Amino acid sequence: MSNQPLDLPLPDRGERTPYALIGTARAKVGQADALEQRLVALIAPTRQEEGALAYHVHRDRGDADLFVFYEVWSSVEALRAHLSQPYVTAFLAERHTYLGGDLDIRWLRMSSAFT
Repeated sequence: MSNQPLDLPLPDRGERTPYALIGTARAKVGQADALEQRLVALIAPTRQEEGALAYHVHRDRGDADLFVFYEVWSSVEALRAHLSQPYVTAFLAERHTYLGGDLDIRWLRMSSAFT
């Protein structure tokens, strides 16, 4: 992942489910608590965005330096709008302060109904 806008995979033809992703972030040594605070600070403003259906941040119970985030958006356009928010672009620009590598993101096609 670079500082450039993400090239989001387009939904499949006829796809009617929300747009989802799961990602992982590994903290630099000694930065896990700071990364957790930074990730948690993104929750409230993200959940207030139009099109945000779910946004969760998790810390691995067995590996305290590993974080997993899960996002569900009403559409790929809603996610694109989210990624252009100043608080998101600021985090993406400064993420290497906290990360020992880069974000690993998996783009998901939802198989179950979202309720």
